[in-house]
Amino acid sequence: MISANITSTSGFLLMGFSDIRELQILQAFLFLVMYLLTLAGNLIIIIITTLDQRLHSPMYYFLKHLSLLDLSIISVTVPQSIDNSLMDDGYISHGQCMLQVFFFTTFAWAEVAILTVMSYDRYVAICFPLHYDVIMDPNICKWAVIAVWLSGSISGILNTTTTFSITFCRAKIIHHFFCDVPQLRKLSCSNNYLGVFGVDAFLSVMAFICFISIGLSYIHIFSTVLRMPSAAGRSKAFSTCLPHLFVVSFFLSTGIFEFLKPNSESPALFDLMISIFYTVMPPTLNPIIYSLKNEAMKGAFRKLVLSRKFKKIFLSCH
Repeated sequence: MISANITSTSGFLLMGFSDIRELQILQAFLFLVMYLLTLAGNLIIIIITTLDQRLHSPMYYFLKHLSLLDLSIISVTVPQSIDNSLMDDGYISHGQCMLQVFFFTTFAWAEVAILTVMSYDRYVAICFPLHYDVIMDPNICKWAVIAVWLSGSISGILNTTTTFSITFCRAKIIHHFFCDVPQLRKLSCSNNYLGVFGVDAFLSVMAFICFISIGLSYIHIFSTVLRMPSAAGRSKAFSTCLPHLFVVSFFLSTGIFEFLKPNSESPALFDLMISIFYTVMPPTLNPIIYSLKNEAMKGAFRKLVLSRKFKKIFLSCH
């Protein structure tokens, strides 16, 4: 009955994680906690990298945009999922689904691009420290960020156009907590996959180039760091590189696993849990990972908390 009803409507039905009401409430609560933690952590990074003059280097400039992307990408999927779980209603309109696909694919690709730029920044800082200020000129950094956002927008436009140009003739039931592109494409009975294959091939090649660029950057970084005579120098270099390497590895490995694993008609809970690892967990963990061993970040945060302006804002809220 549900399949028949949803087939005749213009929207889609997001199945989420469970039909059990108690589990839906629990999922909404956990997502809300993670969302609030993500908002707090990434907003703090954006604020301190903007206000603190010591953090106006290219590394923190790129980190600020990574935090902005993290805030954006989690805001595309999680609030909608929380609302669906609390309301016990998985319906999402055609327009909402289209916007979700556009913004999710835009921010996801932009995140891959910014992580690639950040790896190059660390490569220049460690392998060519004397030429760092010339190579990573502020104007070059601004153009790099513009390219990141433009490339994300192109990915969003291509994915949205090809996905919603196909004919949906099956029951519009999506076995996910958001409008996932592979799940949407499974609802099609159209034989015209030329555009879809072309976009997938193009983005796969670009993603492979980013992956190779990151890998080569870190091969050069580690070979340079291990040749450093000073233990303090090696420790400082690793403290700025390892958090980024962990973020890159976590985001790309879970994303690649999701892309390569075979799609099933009714994904198991394991498949949904994997999707959390590349959609929800990275934006939540990134602020913690980047701040944990970064003394400049921790010092800037303490300075912000102890500042008079912050105290006035905090007291005014109470």
